[in-house]
Amino acid sequence: MGRHSRTGPERAGPDTDADAALAKATDEGPEGVRPGPGSGRRRRPAGAESHVSFQQAAHVRGGHPEHREPGGGWGAGPGTGRPADGERPVPRRPMGQARTADRAEKAGRAQGAPASARPAGTKSLIPGPRREFVEAFDTPPTPPTPPPPRGEGGPAAGRGAEGSGGGTGQPEEAEEGKEGRGSKGRTFTGIAAAAVTTVLAVVVAGQVAQDDGASNTARSAGVDRDDTRDASRSDDRPTPTAPRVKPLTYEQKMARAYPLAAKLRGPGKFDSVPGTAKAPGTGHKYRYRIDVEQGLGLDPDLFARAVQETLNDDRSWAHDGAMTFERVSSGDPDFVITLASPGTTADWCRKSGLDTTVDNVSCDSAATERVMINAYRWAQGSATFGPDELFAYRQMLINHEVGHRLGHNHVSCRTPGALAPVMQQQTKSLDIDGVKCRPNAWAHPGR
Repeated sequence: MGRHSRTGPERAGPDTDADAALAKATDEGPEGVRPGPGSGRRRRPAGAESHVSFQQAAHVRGGHPEHREPGGGWGAGPGTGRPADGERPVPRRPMGQARTADRAEKAGRAQGAPASARPAGTKSLIPGPRREFVEAFDTPPTPPTPPPPRGEGGPAAGRGAEGSGGGTGQPEEAEEGKEGRGSKGRTFTGIAAAAVTTVLAVVVAGQVAQDDGASNTARSAGVDRDDTRDASRSDDRPTPTAPRVKPLTYEQKMARAYPLAAKLRGPGKFDSVPGTAKAPGTGHKYRYRIDVEQGLGLDPDLFARAVQETLNDDRSWAHDGAMTFERVSSGDPDFVITLASPGTTADWCRKSGLDTTVDNVSCDSAATERVMINAYRWAQGSATFGPDELFAYRQMLINHEVGHRLGHNHVSCRTPGALAPVMQQQTKSLDIDGVKCRPNAWAHPGR
């Protein structure tokens, strides 16, 4: 049968006498009679049993007294001489009486004594942690508020006054012990959480400082860490740019071939090249206009410049100031130099009884105002001059057809190996009647 179910007379012994003495000392108050100092050894009354049975021995939890630091989160302990908040002062007792009261209280709890059997006016010797200290770790931080008034029902009053208002029994004491142990665990948990948070904050701060230092070092070293740039490109390496295309010179353009079909037939509509070019020399002035058929895809300005510079060259018909040529874009010119497709050229040459379809050549349509330049020959040249002499061939083409307008007829080469006359049909052949001559673009070539 358990010890809480024992029935029988009330236990008597030395501890009972100690309890009575303790109660008497407590009732007398601080001015009561105190026993003299002892020798430190527990004394038993005469006639008491030398040994106490196991059932009568008071059980001490853990076998050792629990030591608590005075003050702080655990409140004021016994013998500190300083009461906890809200508690009334408790008279100090000699060490012998304190030990006797401690053993009596523990024996009462072990034997399951009711609250009425405990000495009146006694209080717990091991107070629990202060509630406000525990709540500082168990609850999230809140804005500071005025502390609650100390008085009835407060944390200190509820724990400090034991026995007032009916007293407290063993169940309440057991509950208080559990609360103390749980609060202690929560306190340690809160302290550990605060320590972990502090360590993490220090680690993160160190990493941030390290990253900032690395970034500053990289910037001071001239390293660009922007992800938008190519990581393999250094600052010293120049950014490639598109090469600047240098425009072609007049000579280069005149030496190039341009695409145009040999049987192209254009719409037969012409556009006059705007602007004028004054006659540079003396002598008889000829005024001319330049028309270019639509849809050829050739440069009309290049063609106009070639005509003006070729006719007024001293090797041409303007030699020794015999005549000069001026380009106009309106009015009534002496003739119209026309750049046209092979089909349109054949049409205009046919009006003057000429057939240009054989060998795809040009003509002076004397019955009209137009001197026809075959665009295919202008763009592609001829086999007699070859691809390397396109510039000279175009000069010959202008001088030959304008020479017909000036009244000159065809002339053939008479001396083998000599320069062919400009009025020879050099587009067709440089070898006439077994006499082969060299290509020539000028009416008055240099010797």
